[in-house]
Amino acid sequence: MRDVSIIGIGQIAVGDLWDKPIYFLAVEAMLAAIQDAQAEQIDSVYIGNMLSSTLAGQDLLGGLASDQVGLRGVEAVKIEAACSSGGAAFRAAYLAVASGQVNFALACGVEKMTDHPGAEITAGLVGASDADYEAAEGDTFVAINARLMQRYMYEYNVKHEAFAPFSINAHHNAINNPYAMMHYEVTQAQFDKARMIADPISLLDCSPVCDGAAAVILAPTEIARRYSPFPVKICASAIATDSLALHDRHNLLGLEAVELSARKAFEQARLKPTDIDLFEVHDAFSITAVLSLEASGFAEPGLGTRLGLEGDIFLGGRLPIATMGGLKARGHPVGATGVYQIAEATLQLRGLAGKNQVKDAAIAMAQNIGGSGSNVVTHILERE
Repeated sequence: MRDVSIIGIGQIAVGDLWDKPIYFLAVEAMLAAIQDAQAEQIDSVYIGNMLSSTLAGQDLLGGLASDQVGLRGVEAVKIEAACSSGGAAFRAAYLAVASGQVNFALACGVEKMTDHPGAEITAGLVGASDADYEAAEGDTFVAINARLMQRYMYEYNVKHEAFAPFSINAHHNAINNPYAMMHYEVTQAQFDKARMIADPISLLDCSPVCDGAAAVILAPTEIARRYSPFPVKICASAIATDSLALHDRHNLLGLEAVELSARKAFEQARLKPTDIDLFEVHDAFSITAVLSLEASGFAEPGLGTRLGLEGDIFLGGRLPIATMGGLKARGHPVGATGVYQIAEATLQLRGLAGKNQVKDAAIAMAQNIGGSGSNVVTHILERE
């Protein structure tokens, strides 16, 4: 297996992009990444997406987007892994280059949801749960995560207000991210008074429905500097799974797929949690961020909220998370999220994150979660 590096990134601003079809979003991000990499050749394209069939009626999205970019003839496929589709597409691109089968691979994540009624979006998203035993019973993803949060608060005697720093941090960081959807601060008082969605999850615990696309280009590390003055090396790529349904889990609050994926990644990179300078966490809900931090080894079970309360997760803290706004405030265009995380981590390692730059950032971790923790992709990136 060859070493692989990121040589180009591209993003579009997340938002309500009603005026463009889904493949337009992908094309804009792909062209931006190609320009950033100064790439003259792309051998394969992997598009991460969850809902194009359900909401847009568009299959063969990989071929469509590639054709519109001018890459007709290359390998092009769509990869679906629910909200971890972007991370899975990036991993496929990584493996393609690492194997030696291709030299230049493009991974793009794209999603378009806002021009559909809320009921359709909710029905589409809950397709990542157990269709027979969760979705068929009327569950939604907010309700599923509310059960996790209820159990966590009961098990560890944690109050709801303890989750506020995760929302506060994300919104603060999004202000300086031109690609983020929500450019405004959130206060503790606003968090405490926010409208309840599914007790105990309130509106400010949730990431928004939105549209977006991001793309990255990968090449063998040995030639990466020919195309980028600051390539970023991929030193770990790992994926793990757990049951879709909560009731089939061995440990409801343990997120075993997160733990296994993170452990594999640390072993591949020959690193430990204390070596990570920043963590692009999958904060679809504030409880998801807390459980991910614990399962990844950054906090003991039941102590994840302390990382927020003690300031560790903020820029300048011990482990900055959601450094460009995260899912909560950058936005969560589900199939695109994993690639946005990689692009943002790459900006940090390039030293180009502007006012959000993590000082001396050398190693970053990005974790993309599908379902309620059933499919988890973890990557560790290193500044060259």
